[in-house]
Order: sequence, then structure tokens, then C-alpha cells
Amino acid sequence: MQAETQHDPAATARAVICDVLSQEAAALEALRSGIQDGGESARAWDEAIRLIDECHGHLVVSGMGKSGLVGAKISATFSSLGIPSHCVHPADAVHGDLGAIRSGDLVMLLSYSGSTREIVDLATILKVDGVKRLGLSRSDDSDLARLCDVHIALGDLDEAGPLSLAPTTSTTATLACGDALALAVSHLRSFSASDFQRRHPGGSLGALLRPVEALIRFRPGQNLTTCTPDVPLREALQSAADDHAGEVRHAGALLVVDEDGGIAGVFTDGDLRRLVLDQPDKLSQPIGAVMTERPLTILQSATVGEARQLVAEHRIDEVPVVDESGALVGLIDVQDLIAPRITTD
Repeated sequence: MQAETQHDPAATARAVICDVLSQEAAALEALRSGIQDGGESARAWDEAIRLIDECHGHLVVSGMGKSGLVGAKISATFSSLGIPSHCVHPADAVHGDLGAIRSGDLVMLLSYSGSTREIVDLATILKVDGVKRLGLSRSDDSDLARLCDVHIALGDLDEAGPLSLAPTTSTTATLACGDALALAVSHLRSFSASDFQRRHPGGSLGALLRPVEALIRFRPGQNLTTCTPDVPLREALQSAADDHAGEVRHAGALLVVDEDGGIAGVFTDGDLRRLVLDQPDKLSQPIGAVMTERPLTILQSATVGEARQLVAEHRIDEVPVVDESGALVGLIDVQDLIAPRITTD
């Protein structure tokens, strides 16, 4: 008796997943190629970027159903990149919410078919009112395209999946186009990482983009002992011990500064342990003879993300913070970078 072939549901599901990802990736590649090759597609994108960049009001995004959900994310991306944006539901717009759209706004209208009644109706009203319109749909020959000042054609796309019914490829392409437009315009406007941080003060993104200066807990004259290179090590250690006698937490390192206030070296608790174990006779020498010369430093204007990278690459626990002239501002340690926060002792 011939062995029966066993059906593997997991393998079938994986095949569907791979097919969906392949179809959606192919759609994005087709869009990219069309832009790169020039022609009408590239000119439409150029005009769309110009229209957004020249808008002095809000970029208003509107779509029905799944397009509306995609539009909400597109709008949020624009806002996060310094381009004011909000969403208006097309059905609500014609039932009293048109006041959310002003004459100086630009309205991005999303409808893959290009014939969604609510979107077409809204585009018609906006055209009569003289409000600028940017459309995204399947074809330049759609009802929506004819009602817009600028139109981007997504092309004939097959929805991914066995049934090819649920909006998949079309919504992915629409979302990618929105992201591309937002990032292109923000680049034209020289939108910087610091600009981004001001709009993302919370969460992990905000933490990584926060300036190092905000994390400095150890400052000279407060809880960070400093000395000059000629001070005997024992004397420097005694000064640090005297400083640590109070209730304020102090740094686990001594910073050695030159006469101009610049960083000459650093002497950490780890350096002391190694010295006591290996070369105890050097405890009587000047600290300048046993310090780590020219230690790595970081500018107070650098980001926490940059500080994390410095610590990870060089495997150091303490990093002196300096200003633009190289003068000592303070010290941060690796614990400050594990869970960035502003701490007071």
C-alpha cells in the first residue's frame, strides 16, 4: 500500500507568508524603479514633494476604511518630522468637519481604486473651494486623479494572499509612499536629530536623543574630585576620601586637569585596585605618573545614543564630559547610560 503524503499545515502557512512578502516587496520595487527611471512617475513625485514643501498650513490626510487607517500613520509620520499634519475622515468632512480644512492646507487623498465615493466627493468640494489636493490611487486615469492638482499612481497591484481580496499590497504601497514623501520633505528642510528629539521627548527614542548634559550627575566642585598632575597620589586619594565623607554620592574616579581646565587624565577606582595589587610603591608618586593620559571624552551636546556607543566600543565605565573648548563639565558613568534619566542625589 502506497504511503499517504502527510499534509503539513505549518509549511503551507509559511508558503503563504513568503508569497505575501514577495508580492508586497515586488510592488515596492516597481515603484522605486519607476521613480529612478525618470519619466512621468518621477515628475509626479517631484511635484508632490514641491506641493508639500510649499504648504504653509497643515497636511491633511483623508482615506476611507483601510486607507484611512494607513492615512493616520502617514499623518503621524509627517508630524513627527516637523511637518504639521492631521487626519479628517471623508464622511465626517461632508457632515460638518470641513472646518478642519483651511484654505492654506494641502489635502492628501487616499483611495487605491480612485473611485471611493466619499473621497471623490471630498476632492470635488476641495477643488471648488480652491484647496490644494494631492492624490494617491491606482491610475492617473482614475476619478480621483482627475480631481487633484498632483497625483501619484501606484500602478496595477495584485493584493497578496490566496484570495487576493483583502487590501494588502495596495495599503503597503500607500504607506511606503507616505513615508517616502515625509522623509524627502524633511530632508529638504534640513530636519535634524535634535529637531526629532524635541518632538519625541519620551520613550526610548527620546532617551537616546537626549543630550549627554542632561545625565551629568558628577560635577567638579560638587561631587567630582579634581586635581592637577603634580599632586601626589596619596594626597589626591585623601582629598577624594574627604569629599566622599558627606552624604552626597561621588564619582568613582578622579579627574586630573591642566592649568587651563582641560582634561589631562583620569584615575579610576579600578586603576587604584590594580596599582595596590601590582605596584604599591607608586602610591607616593604624583598622580600624573599613574593616571590614564588623554582619556576619551564626550561633548556635553552629544546624544545619549552616541555616549552608549562610545562606552560599548571602548569598554569604559566613566566618560568625562567637556564643553566645546575642551574644559571639564562633569562625568557620566555607565550606570547613567543603562537607564537614561536625570538623577539628583
